[in-house]
Amino acid sequence: MAFLTDRKRATGLGSAKTGTGHFWSMKVSAVALLILIPLFVFTFGAALGGSYEDITVYYARPWPAIIAVLTLIVGFKHFNDGAQTLIEDYVHGTAQKITIILVTCLSYGAAAIGVFAIAKLAL
Repeated sequence: MAFLTDRKRATGLGSAKTGTGHFWSMKVSAVALLILIPLFVFTFGAALGGSYEDITVYYARPWPAIIAVLTLIVGFKHFNDGAQTLIEDYVHGTAQKITIILVTCLSYGAAAIGVFAIAKLAL
């Protein structure tokens, strides 16, 4: 009969040593989005319903373009971190690695397309 302590039973089953950094990354991006989303709604709302020329003139100003780009980048980074947590919890094996890679490519690709679209409008 083996007498194992709780610590001995848990040895070898430990974390990947990135949990704290991932937690703080999620919290910081959540607070940033808490500030950026209302700013984005107010800046985007002022341009809503305008013609293409009005929108290009509006986003040629630095403030609306910067708010929109920051919201896109932080939002997709937050999405990527949250989706990665879900995948790590519910998908296992090789499928987990493949799914994380695909979601990361999707989120960074969507952010890049959004930033390109805003840059094209602003310049």
